Amino acid sequence: MVRADMQPLLVELGTEELPVKALPALAQAFFDGVIDGLAQRGIAFDRDGAKPLYSPRRLAVLLPGVALEQPEQSSEVLGPYLNIALDADGQPTRALQGFAAKAGIDWTQLQRATDAKGERFVHRSVTPGARTAALLPEIVNAAVAGMPIPKPMRWGAHAHGFARPVHWLVLLLGKDVVDATVLGARSDRMSRGHRFMHDKPVWFSTPDDYVAFLRGAKVLVDPNERRARIVAEVEGAARAAGGTARIDAGILEEVNGLVEWPKAIACGFEREFLAVPQEALIATMEANQKFFPVLDADGKLSERFVGIANIESKDEAAVRTGYERVIRPRFADAKFFFVEDMKQGLASMNAGLATVKYQDKLGTVADKVARVAALAKSIAAQVGVDPVQAERAASLAKADLQSRLVNEFPELQGIAGRYYAAVENQPIDVAHAIDEAYMPRFAGDAIAPSKLGQVLAIAERLDTLAGGFAAGLKPTGNKDPFALRRNALGLARTLLEGKIDIAPQDAIDGALLRVQADMARLGTAKVDVSGDLSLENILLGKEILDFIKERLRAYYADRGVSPQQFDAVSSVEHDSLLDFDRRLQAIGEFAKLPEADALAAANKRIGNILKKVDGALPTAIDPRLFTETAERELHEAVDAAIADTDPLLAQRDYVAVLGRLARLRPQVDAFFDQVLVNADDAAVRNNRLALLKRLSDRLGGVAAIEHLSM
Repeated sequence: MVRADMQPLLVELGTEELPVKALPALAQAFFDGVIDGLAQRGIAFDRDGAKPLYSPRRLAVLLPGVALEQPEQSSEVLGPYLNIALDADGQPTRALQGFAAKAGIDWTQLQRATDAKGERFVHRSVTPGARTAALLPEIVNAAVAGMPIPKPMRWGAHAHGFARPVHWLVLLLGKDVVDATVLGARSDRMSRGHRFMHDKPVWFSTPDDYVAFLRGAKVLVDPNERRARIVAEVEGAARAAGGTARIDAGILEEVNGLVEWPKAIACGFEREFLAVPQEALIATMEANQKFFPVLDADGKLSERFVGIANIESKDEAAVRTGYERVIRPRFADAKFFFVEDMKQGLASMNAGLATVKYQDKLGTVADKVARVAALAKSIAAQVGVDPVQAERAASLAKADLQSRLVNEFPELQGIAGRYYAAVENQPIDVAHAIDEAYMPRFAGDAIAPSKLGQVLAIAERLDTLAGGFAAGLKPTGNKDPFALRRNALGLARTLLEGKIDIAPQDAIDGALLRVQADMARLGTAKVDVSGDLSLENILLGKEILDFIKERLRAYYADRGVSPQQFDAVSSVEHDSLLDFDRRLQAIGEFAKLPEADALAAANKRIGNILKKVDGALPTAIDPRLFTETAERELHEAVDAAIADTDPLLAQRDYVAVLGRLARLRPQVDAFFDQVLVNADDAAVRNNRLALLKRLSDRLGGVAAIEHLSM
C-alpha cells in the first residue's frame, strides 16, 4: 500500500535497439537491481504489482510508491569494560579517551551497558536518514553495473560500455527530476516515442503518466500489453485469411522484443511451395523471418502467413511485398533441395553414410546405423513388434543426414526421412518410425507415439550411451559433448511412458557388446575381445544403468516423489524401469499409511541389529526355541504375510504387498517391546536373529522401506 510519505518512482534508460533474446533478462536484472538497491538502504517502497517494463529501445522501472527518505539510522559501538576504561581513581584511561575521541564526544557523554562479562562503555547515536533522491543515482548506477552484459559496446569517447549505446535517462521521484548521470546520459523528464510514428519528445509530469503517454506516442512499453496485441493482431489476420495462426511461444517472445507498436501484415506465397515438407517452410518462416504461419482447417500449412511490422504503414502493400519477397528465395531453395533429394533416394543417401565419421573410436555413421538396426531387431522381438520391420526402419533412420534438405535445415533430421520414405512407398509405419526415432527431441517433448518408433528411439539411445561411455565421453561437470544426459532421460522416458517392460541391464549389455565388437574391429578397443562382454564393459554397463537411474531422480521429483522414496526403490533389485515405476508408486501409497513410519523405523532397527552379527546370518528358525509369546506371534504373522504376499509379488501388485505387510505392525511393536534379541543363550539368540532376517527380507521385498525413516 502506498503511504502518504511515498511518491511514485520512474527510471527509464533509453538506448539503441537492444539484443532481442537478451531483452527480457536485461529488463528483469535492471528491475531487480533497483529493487535490491532500495531494500539494502532501508528505503521503503510499494511494488503493488510492479514488473519490468521494456521495449526494443528502453528499459524501465516504475514503482507506485517509494519513501522520500531513509528511516533514522541507529548505531551502537561497544567500548572498553570499566576495569580497563577507568583507573583506580575513577578517571578515564587512555583506552577510554581514545574510544571517546573516535566517537567525537567527551567521555562523560558515553553510555553504559552490561553483558555477561560485566559493565562497559558504549556510544549510541541516531542520525537522520538520507534523502532518497540523494541515493537514487548510486542505486541506478549499481543496478546498471550489475546487469548481465556479455559483450558490452562502447560509443563516442566514453570509457564505459553497455549492451547498446545509451541516449537518454528519465529519473523522476514524484514530480521532481532526480539529478543523476548514468552511462553518460543526464537525467531529465523527456523520453522518446516511436522512432518513425512519433518524432517528438515525450514529456512526463509524474511517473504516473509513463505508460499512457508512451502509448499515445505509439510505444507499448508494457511487454504483456504488447504481447497480447501481437497475438490479437496475428489471430485476426489469420482468421481473415480463412485459417488459424500457429503461434510458437519462442517466436512470439522474439517478436515482442522487436517491435514497439505491432501491426499485422497478412501475406501469402505460391501454392506450389506446399509440395515441400511443411516443416521446412515453417522453420524458414519462424526461425529466419519471425513470421507466423497460417494453418488450414485440417491443421496443415496454408499458403498464408502473417508478419508483424513495427509501424502502421501508409503503404501496407509495399510492406507485404517486401515480406513475401524475402521469403520466396528460401522457399525456392527448400523446394530445389527436396526435389533433388527425391531423385537421389534413401538408398543412395544411406550409402553415403559410410564416408561420414561418427566418432574417432566408434567408426562411421554407417557403423552406428548397423549397430542400432541390430539392437532394434532384438528389442522388437521382446516387445511384440515385427523385428524385420524394426531393422528396416532403423537402417533408414539416418539416411536423410546425407540429404540437401537436412544440410540446410538440420532441425528436419528424421522429419525429412519420413517424407522421403513415404515418397518411395515404404510402409507407412516405417516412414513414421524414421521420424519418431528422434523423439523426445527436447525437454517436455512427447515420446514416440508408435511402438515401432519407440523401439527405434530406445535402440538409438542405447547405442549412443554405450558408445559414449566406451569411448570415454562420459559427461563431466557442464560438459556433455554427446548429450548423454539427454539421451539417458529420453531412453528412460520411452521405456516408462511407452510401458516397455524389458530388462535395462540386458539391453545395455547388448548395446555394449556390439560397440565392443566394432571397436575391436576398428582397432580402437582397449582389449581385443570377441564373443562375451569384457569385464571392463560389464562394469561399464552397470555404470550406465546407474547413470540412467540418476537422470530419473529429477524426473520423479517433478511428479512429487520424495528423495527418500526414490532411494528406497533404487536400493533394491528390479526387473525393469517399468517395475521400478510400479515399486515407486507402491512406496508412495505405503508412505501414506499410519503404520509406515513405525515399520520403516523397525526395519532400520532390524538392519542395524543384523549388521552387528559376526559371520553369516542365521536363517534356520526353530519354533521350539521360542520362549516369549511376542516372538511366537510375530513368527506366525510373518509366515502368514509371506504366504499372502508371494502371489502378489509374482503379479507385481506391490501396493497390495505393502498394504498386507503394514498389518504386521502390532506384532513387530510387541516383539521389540517384550523380546530381548541378544539373549545369553546362543541358540535362542540365533533363532530370533533368523526371525528378524526373514521379516526384514519380506519388508524389503518391494523397497528398502528403512529409507523412509528419518
